[in-house]
Amino acid sequence: QGQLVESGGGLVQAGGSLRLACAASGLTFSAVAMGWFRQAPGKEREFVAAISWSGGRTYYADSVKGRFTISRDNAKNTVYLQMPSLKPEDTAVYYCAASFEERFREQYISYWGKGTLVTVSS
Repeated sequence: QGQLVESGGGLVQAGGSLRLACAASGLTFSAVAMGWFRQAPGKEREFVAAISWSGGRTYYADSVKGRFTISRDNAKNTVYLQMPSLKPEDTAVYYCAASFEERFREQYISYWGKGTLVTVSS
């Protein structure tokens, strides 16, 4: 059974940076597209970014496009989310997700991580 474990969350001031990592096990990592979602307090979970199995295609929500960068290292079974210039509205629990279909609506997600909290103070 596949497992995803996120790390790298924490408390940072506005304008600061964090890099999230998600380590995968129990699945053929190079065969799945990977993504990040987030859920802010009192809000629904939303898509943030995704990357194809090869890393050749990336997708971003409009709210983070041009600011966040998703990448993956198939040799390490790990996907990353580089988050510079953080804003208070980026505060959320960030979830790692794996999709066999390279579709990132929740119904196409096969595996979820438990999440890592990112808090951006103003």
